[in-house]
Amino acid sequence: MGRWQWLGLAVGLGLVLGATLVVVDAAIRFYHALALASPLLANLVLGLGIAIAVGLLAVILYYGWLFLRPRRRQSPPVAPRHPAQAASHNLEAIQRQVDYIQDQVARQALLEKSQALQAAMDQGDLTIAVFGVGSAGKTSLINALVGEPVGAVGAPMGTTQTRQNYTWELPHLPRRLVLIDTPGLSEVGVAGTLREQAAREIAAEADLILFVIDNDLHQAEYAVLMPLLAMGKRAVVVLNKADRYPEPDIERLLTQVRSRLVPPLADEDVLAIAAAPQPLPKEGGGWVQMRPNLTPLLARLADILRQEGDTLVADNILLQTQQLGDQARRLIDAQRQTQADAIIDRYQWIGAGAIAATPLPGLDFLTTAAVNAQMVVELSRVYGCEVSLEEGKALAISLAKTLGGLGLVKGSVDLLALGLQTNLATVLAGRALKGVSGAYLTRVAGKSFVEYFRHNQDWGDGGMGAVVTEQFRLNQRDAAMKAFVQEAITKVIPYLSTDG
Repeated sequence: MGRWQWLGLAVGLGLVLGATLVVVDAAIRFYHALALASPLLANLVLGLGIAIAVGLLAVILYYGWLFLRPRRRQSPPVAPRHPAQAASHNLEAIQRQVDYIQDQVARQALLEKSQALQAAMDQGDLTIAVFGVGSAGKTSLINALVGEPVGAVGAPMGTTQTRQNYTWELPHLPRRLVLIDTPGLSEVGVAGTLREQAAREIAAEADLILFVIDNDLHQAEYAVLMPLLAMGKRAVVVLNKADRYPEPDIERLLTQVRSRLVPPLADEDVLAIAAAPQPLPKEGGGWVQMRPNLTPLLARLADILRQEGDTLVADNILLQTQQLGDQARRLIDAQRQTQADAIIDRYQWIGAGAIAATPLPGLDFLTTAAVNAQMVVELSRVYGCEVSLEEGKALAISLAKTLGGLGLVKGSVDLLALGLQTNLATVLAGRALKGVSGAYLTRVAGKSFVEYFRHNQDWGDGGMGAVVTEQFRLNQRDAAMKAFVQEAITKVIPYLSTDG
């Protein structure tokens, strides 16, 4: 405690001690006076007084101990340090998020993805996506790695139509490997575009990518590879068909490719191979088929998988759980936005009716505080906050004052006046303007409160005024304003016609 706190405590104890002495002196005098009349009654009163005094002393000592005892600082929750622990933490959070999703199709899809990620964590297979342009020799590379012709090989684009999985083993590596042959990039037509999108998704989910090229990086290849590297995917760039180039040209190509990669890869992660060498002519006629040259790739893969295998799997699953969590949050946010829009739409027209029916001069929107307060309460429930009706009323009044202080009340009237007067009879225009303006401001207020609750009941650095101003700007766009006026005509005019 500080010096002034100790001083205050000393003064308080002095006052308590003085009061105690006065009470004790009065009690002694009372006891002697009572003893003269009835010694038994005096003893009973004395015993009761002692019991009360002991009880008070115990209470004082207890609360004094609570006040003076050193307080333990609560340690903030420790974030998981290992990627596998963080991934498990994310999966648990996703399970909780799924409970809030009402769309059964989206909910089931998220559940299946989260279960698949959990199974991948438990099983521990390491997936390697062989990725690249259709004619770069992806399938030839897989055939050479596996040691048997598991996939069709051919020069035409589009040989690989769908994802193909192949089990592969490396000596002294305990983890099972799964090679994935993906559809090629840059295939023409709608079907080719869909296959390319599928290939990108497969590569984004793999633990390791073998990006196969047969020349310098083309623009289409660069545009696909860079986002994968930017998101942190582990990749090895494989220059295939090296048997077609002289040695100096191979080194030049490798240097060019390395210089184009941002973020850069290690030099040893950009290498040259020949998965299916072309036959060479023999002396005396005929042809000789050379063996595939995969030594640089096999050596590099062995190093990566032995040194980084566990980390690759954990990092990849962590990345996928983060992406899945983002997807769940977007679904929940869209669901909440739909519910919030329905609430705002309902209360803006309730407020319009209340204002149009109020026989008051001018536009006193504070009279609709009860309506807007209930809207605030319902919006808070949508976003998982607990706001009482009194708190909602205080927020609604504060925002109404902000609207007035920023001049947005008059701005709303000016915006809506022309549109209403050109659509309504003059006799109704005045009353309609008052009600519709109230509805419009209720709409702006509701949209502002959505932002407030979306950010955990925080108006942000700019405060309430900045949020309200931005929502007013967004809702005065031409298309939005026309749609609002048209809806107002269908909602408010029938009410005014029957009312008056």
